[in-house]
Parts: sequence; structure tokens; C-alpha cells
Amino acid sequence: MSVSGLHTERKLGFPLLCISSRREEVLCACVVCGCVGLFTCCVSRAQPTLRGRDLRALMDLYQEAVFYLETQDVPVEPGAAVEAGVLEEDVLQEELVSPLHSQSMDFPAIPKSCSPEEMLERRLVVLKGIVESEEVYLSELEALLTPMKALRASAGTSQPVLSSQQVRTVFYQVPELRDMHQSFYSGLKARLSAHCHTGLAEQRETSHAASDLTVGDLFLKIVNQIGLYGGFIENYEEAVAIVGKCTQSDPRFRTLAESMMSNNTADKARTKHTFEALLYKPLDRVTKTTLVLHDLLKTTPANHTDHVALQEALRLSRSFLSGVNESSQSKREVTLSHGLRRKLMRDGFVVDVSEGERNLRHIFLYTDLLLCTRFKHATRGKQDQYRFCWYLPLAGLKLRWSSDHEPDTRLRLQAIRTKMFVLRHQLQQQAGSRGLMAAARTRKKLEQTELMLLTQSPLYRLELHSPSGKSHNVLLPSLYELEEWREAIHKLTTQNIETVPPDLLTLTSTCVKLRMTQQPPLQSSNPENEASLCGTLSVAVHSACGLQQPACVYVCLEVDGYDFYDKQAQTHSSVQSINPQWDQELSFQVDGAQNLRVICVSQSDRQDDAVLGKTALKLESKSLSKRWRRQTLQFGRVEVTVSLRYSPHPLEPPSSTAPHLPIFCVPIETVAQQEGALVPRLVRCCVEEVERRGLAEVGIYRISGSASEINTLKAAFDSNLREAVTRLRSIEVNVVSGVLKLYLRELPESLIPTELFHTLARTLDIQDMNSRLVSMLSLLQSCPDTKRCTFLYLMHHLQRVSERQHVNKMSLLNLATVFGPSLLRPPVAVNISHQVVVQVQVVHCYLQCNNLPEAQVSVPHDPEDDDETTHTPPQTADGLRQLQVT
Repeated sequence: MSVSGLHTERKLGFPLLCISSRREEVLCACVVCGCVGLFTCCVSRAQPTLRGRDLRALMDLYQEAVFYLETQDVPVEPGAAVEAGVLEEDVLQEELVSPLHSQSMDFPAIPKSCSPEEMLERRLVVLKGIVESEEVYLSELEALLTPMKALRASAGTSQPVLSSQQVRTVFYQVPELRDMHQSFYSGLKARLSAHCHTGLAEQRETSHAASDLTVGDLFLKIVNQIGLYGGFIENYEEAVAIVGKCTQSDPRFRTLAESMMSNNTADKARTKHTFEALLYKPLDRVTKTTLVLHDLLKTTPANHTDHVALQEALRLSRSFLSGVNESSQSKREVTLSHGLRRKLMRDGFVVDVSEGERNLRHIFLYTDLLLCTRFKHATRGKQDQYRFCWYLPLAGLKLRWSSDHEPDTRLRLQAIRTKMFVLRHQLQQQAGSRGLMAAARTRKKLEQTELMLLTQSPLYRLELHSPSGKSHNVLLPSLYELEEWREAIHKLTTQNIETVPPDLLTLTSTCVKLRMTQQPPLQSSNPENEASLCGTLSVAVHSACGLQQPACVYVCLEVDGYDFYDKQAQTHSSVQSINPQWDQELSFQVDGAQNLRVICVSQSDRQDDAVLGKTALKLESKSLSKRWRRQTLQFGRVEVTVSLRYSPHPLEPPSSTAPHLPIFCVPIETVAQQEGALVPRLVRCCVEEVERRGLAEVGIYRISGSASEINTLKAAFDSNLREAVTRLRSIEVNVVSGVLKLYLRELPESLIPTELFHTLARTLDIQDMNSRLVSMLSLLQSCPDTKRCTFLYLMHHLQRVSERQHVNKMSLLNLATVFGPSLLRPPVAVNISHQVVVQVQVVHCYLQCNNLPEAQVSVPHDPEDDDETTHTPPQTADGLRQLQVT
């Protein structure tokens, strides 16, 4: 650093001559009072050239400062001198200075030659500078708050700029900070005005006049409220992320964010700011609190009324900034033995899979590598430690993810969940008694059981492949969490990363200090929340729009709380479409649930499933009811429409046997009722899979798949629907079509009721085709809802198959020949040749109808039970939206 730099603390009204520097700290001499001390480097623009007596005075002051440094054994940079006629501006690189840096060294004592009267005059100069600085800061806060009201109003419209939650996040604590500083500014300015009103001549007549000005109580009051900055600092990164994302995606917000104005009260000029620059102002301001108090205290005599109060304010300020440093930016960086810095971006608990074994591990994502560690609990009198497991450089790292369902573990997981449920019930009973020791033991057992479940139950696998050939697999219990990790890693791998061999010993040993996640996410460790849900939460997923190209899409839902029951569920995969439809109801048994996470995923044959977007909803029992409430969720350009309802009730213990009702050879009404739909999921999944990759298959539905594979898939549908749907995606498409035909063939009753066989046979005698179809459609309306909707759903599918008959060679007549005997059966034995003719011709006539009614897939909701529709804009980084009743 150049010794001839000019350091000016912003708006404090006195220049500081730079003497020496130690990284981000600068030893300076105050031109006004001659004090020498350490200041945080915050260089303003270059000052005008100093000449004559001013320059000589500064040179004399410089020599005194050098002499002081030598007496204190502080080395002065060789060759440091002030060039004649100019003081150069000196700027430190921003990345080397922590924005939350707090000073830990006191100022040197004031020179003894300074009289009390001169000290009080300098104190007055400092206070005036603080008032001017507060005035500027308040104008910047007002500029930051100017668009808040308009953005809040926009959040309630159909096309909001920011959602209500995003507005709260961006302006979090800013109004409170404005009010706090407004009160401080008004009080300080009033006292200064009253003091200065007596006139300078009158003040000089007595040495006691200047000492009558007391402001220590004002500074002590504002420092006692400085905790407001803690919330602002914790929220700062998320707020900046929202502003940055919306600036790029929304032209309306970009115009606003790039032209925000504040008033300069000194010269009545208007200063232009960006939104992000104004958001940084409070962060920049709070880091200077210690400096301001230092300056004021050093110009306050020891016998002054304010001295004790200012000392206490300085102590509180230091304590606050030290705590912020410990928990924020400085905590995330580690300096390695070779002087390089790595910043911790994210950490958390995952299950590491190695040689078939699952182990809970704590992983740390740095700017250039991923480190996996094993936590070692501290013995008495010692510190917690981490043991090194493995690491992978981020350069060239490839990621793949997939669902990881192991049917063999289901019974074991149900046993663990049942034990958790019993322990939870015991803990609730012990809460009202005086058995504190018994409750503590039960809570410990509950945490251990939940930890065991956390290790055994993850559903999603993230594969990490390094260019060096090393690979590792980690499991996560949530697709939402997996996508957060994947996004964080992908963001770093797309940057130009220079891999530096890590000092593993240093890196691992500092994990205790760097970690942001202290313990695994155990529900039993969280305090009870009366607003959380306990009962049945139902979510109906209706449709999506806004896709850029046709895709097969499914929606995954996740709830938090105790893991007594399945906390994940997903819709079936839609037919390839730009506007996918599901109309599928998913239900959860929840205990302690506070958040619902929604993930929209696109399927592809050639690559991994791609997450189109994710969002999270805050759930509160007072905001939900048994009435359906429709809501539109926005994932960037994609919108998904859902409905929610909640029914509170005590929960039954989870079944240890986890029975799964069969699907084959069961009346279709029974299956549909179990699933809460009108078309069974097996039919929908098979149809969608055939349309996804079987429309170009020659002889689809005519050529059967492997009998053994068909029976295996049938058994999977009868035992574990989730496993069956997973297998469906990778098995041969002719096996899928074979399972659908087998299901229809083994139904106890055909989709078209047997009592309509002879009536439909007579309609075939009607010569006019239009009259025949009218009569047949009228008969179809008399069928039960489930059978009619499933039949229509299948007819529309077969029509789409025949549209590709030039490729798959399956005409409407061929399809009618395949499906006729399964869809329509005679009530009694009839002539076999006549029976087949009727079956094929009836189905063929239905397939020829161009105005078949649309099939309703899900049970319709009563419009009278629906609350007003709400529109929910997209969520940003790990923020939760409050679900509001309209």
C-alpha cells in the first residue's frame, strides 16, 4: 500500500493521512486532532492537491506518526514518503476485505499537549460529521424503501413483479433500521442545534459550556438496538439473490433496480443508485459503528458525563460485530498453509454409500472441491472433530441423479417408524408429568431412532464422477434437497476452476469452525409448534402450462415433520404435451408438518430427468381447512395448478406390515376408490408409457412382450405401486402394452357392463352411422362413472395410436380386434363367432366416433367447496412462501 494515500472516513468530516498498512487495516493520522490509530480502509475519491502550509503541516504530522510507530515497535514501510504536491488515492482489492470486519485494537492515547478545550472542539466536529453522515444514510434508506409500497401492491395482482414473500425478504428489517436511525438522528441533531444556538463566542467564555453537551445516552440507545442489523445481515444474501434474479428476468424490475435516486441534503443534488448498491448500504454502515464510537470516545475527556456511556456502547458494538463475524462471512473462509483461501458455499448431512454400506456423513462444498467427512463426537474437555473420508475436485465433475427404491427395506423401515411413533407418544405423555429424567431418556431414544431412519430411508441417489476416474454415491431423503445440492455444485463447476491440491489436514480440522449445519435434520430436535399440521393433508395436482416444448412431466410433492408415514408422493408421468394434465389427488398423513415442497420434473429417454423448477409453501393449520383451495404455483415460465385441503385428526400408528391392496383381478371401482381417481393409475401409467415411446413400435398391442416380464411387472403392481411405476420406464414397451391388456382381461367385470351386450348388438343393425353412434353414446352414458371414464380414456388413446398406423401398422380395426373381447363380454354363453363379431364391431364403432366425450381422470371437486384461486409467483434461494387464505 502506498504511504501517500488519503483515507477519509465517509462523511465524518476529517481526512486521515495514511501512514502504514496491515492488509485491510490502515494506520492513519487525523489531520484535525493529530490522533494516530488503526482504521478500516475505505478510501474515498482523491482529494485536491495540498500545497504550502497545509502540506508542511501534514509532513510534520507524518513525522510525529512515524516516531510514534517506532516507539511502539511497529515497522514502517521503507521508502514511505509523501510526494510533494499530491496525495495519491489508495484502494484495496475488495475481495481481501471482509465486509463485516470489526476492529480489535484500541486507538493510541490522545497526545498530552491537547487541552480539554481543544478536545471538546474536536468532539463537536466529530458529532457534526456524524449528523451529516446520518442524514445521507437516511436518504439512502428512504430511496431503498421508495418502491416497497408499489411492489407490495403488485404482489396481489395476476402479474406480480415480486411475490409477497419476496417483497418481505428484500425489505426485511429495512423499515425498522430506518426508524431506528431516524430517532437517533433527530435526537442528536436537536441537541447539537440547541448547543450551537448559544453562539461560538459565548461558548468560548467558559470551559464548561462545551461539556454540557451530552449524547452518550443516544449512542447507548442505538447500540442496544443494533441487533436489528443481525437479521438484516442473515437475510442479505437471499435478498441480493432475489434482486439479481429478478433484474435479469423481469424488464420492469430491471428498470426500477437500475435507477433508484437518493437526495443529497448538502447540495440538494440527486444521486443515482442500483438496487443492490442500496441494499449494501446498511451492511456497510454497521461495520463502521465501532469506528464512529472510537472517534467520539477519543475526543471525549475521561471526566466527561458521556465517557462511561460511550465506553459501554463501544463494548456492545464490538461484541455484536465479533458475533456477526463468527457466524457469517469470515466463518466461511479458511486460509490454507500455502496462503490460498477457500470459501465454504454449503454443507449438510447425506448418506454415503460405499461397498454396499450406508453411513451418515457431513459434506462440505467449497469453491473448488467437495469434501466428505465423518463427525467424531468430543469426549469431555475436548473439541468436536471431523475425520477425512474423501474429496473430489469440482473441475470436470459430472453429476447424475436417480430415485433409489429398495423394496426389501420397506418392512424394516416400517418397524423403525412404528418404534418412533410409540416413543413420540410416550414423550407427549411425559411432557405433562414431572418425570424430567424419563422424558430426557425418551427424547434421546427418539433422536437415535430417527437418526437410524434417516440413514436407512433416503430415496434419491446423486452420483459424482470425477475426470480422474473416482466416483462416489450419496443418498438424500428429498428430491428438493438433492436439487439444491445439484444446483450449487453445477453453478461452481460451470465457472473456470483452478484446482489446487488441498491441505486435507488443515481443511478437515477447520470444519468444526466453518460448518453452518450443526446437526442432522431431526424433527425430534425441533421445538413443538402449535401451528404445524397433524392429520391428513390432501393435494390435488391439476395441470401445468408454459412449457417451451412438449415433454412428459410429473410433479413430486414432499412434506416435512415426523417420518411416521411416507413424506413423498408424485403424480403419474403425463403424456408428452406442452400443457400436461394430471388431475390427480395425493394424500399425506402428517405430524408436525410445516412446509410443502413441490418439484416439477421432465422425463427423457436419452438423459436423466430434468427438474423444471421447485418451490416451497409454508403450511399453517389456521390457513387451511377441509375446503379445497386452488392455487397456481409458478416455476419460472412454468405454472402448475394445485388444490389443497387439510383435515386435522389424531393419527393411527403406522402398520408394521404395510399391507398393499392388489390391483389385478379386483373390481375397477374398488381400485379407483383406493386411489381417489376415476381412471386407475395402472391404466394411466401404461397408456402414457406407450404414448411416450411405443407409438412408432410396429405391431404395438398386437405383438406381446415376454410372459415372464409381464408377470413380474404384474406382481410389482400388486405389491408396490411406486416400484412398478419405476420399472415401467425402463422395461420393453411391448411388456407395458401386455400388462395393460392383461389387466383389462382379468377384470371381474368388463368396462362395458354385460347387460348392455345385446342392446349394443342391436344398434349395429342401424344403417345410418350417425344415428348408430348417437344411440351407442347414449348407452355409454348409463355406465358407472369409473367404467365409463376408463373406457373413454382408453378409446382416446387407441385413436392416437391409430394416427401413427403408417408406422406401427395398427389401424382402428386391428385395435378393435385386440381390445374388443376384453372391453365387452356377453352375459351368458352365445355363439362364439357371433360374440366376437359384436365385440369387435362395437369397439370399432366407438373408435370411429370423432366426438367422443373427454375422459375425466380424477374425482371432480365440488365448485361450492372451492376457495378463491390464488396465484403464487416463483420462489428464490431456499425461501418459504406463506400460504394465505383469500
